[in-house]
Amino acid sequence: MKVKEFMISNVITARPDDTLQDVMSLIVHKKIGGLPIVDDEGKLLGMVSDGDILRAIKPRERQIYDFFTFVIYEQKQELEQFLKELGEVPVIKIARKNGLITVSPDDEMEKVLQLLAKHHFKKLPVINEEKRVVGVISRGDVIRKIEQTILKQL
Repeated sequence: MKVKEFMISNVITARPDDTLQDVMSLIVHKKIGGLPIVDDEGKLLGMVSDGDILRAIKPRERQIYDFFTFVIYEQKQELEQFLKELGEVPVIKIARKNGLITVSPDDEMEKVLQLLAKHHFKKLPVINEEKRVVGVISRGDVIRKIEQTILKQL
């Protein structure tokens, strides 16, 4: 079985200059866990996941030397300001850009299963020979396809 039989070809993507707020809205409204970042030609530049976003907004640890209730108010105000500023950051700044693992539409599904299991990824971009994103394949896609086709034939 080939990747092209399992992949989603209607890919939701982001551009490198889309803001983090734009991407978070896409993730929430489209109910997805991540997406590829592509240039104007559709070539893969990076991947961003809901986990990448959570790591970017994780509160920073700092030492507290002040009165307890005052510090709580100040930290809340600082966090809100931090989130507002982070929302305007281009998504490419927090995206994974190096060491991206991809598959091709003609790869065997065994390769996808190995990659998803080995690296604990939720989703892999599917790219063609020109490095353009032509699909994505996720753990859910694989499980759904197996359940709908293979298991029902047994």
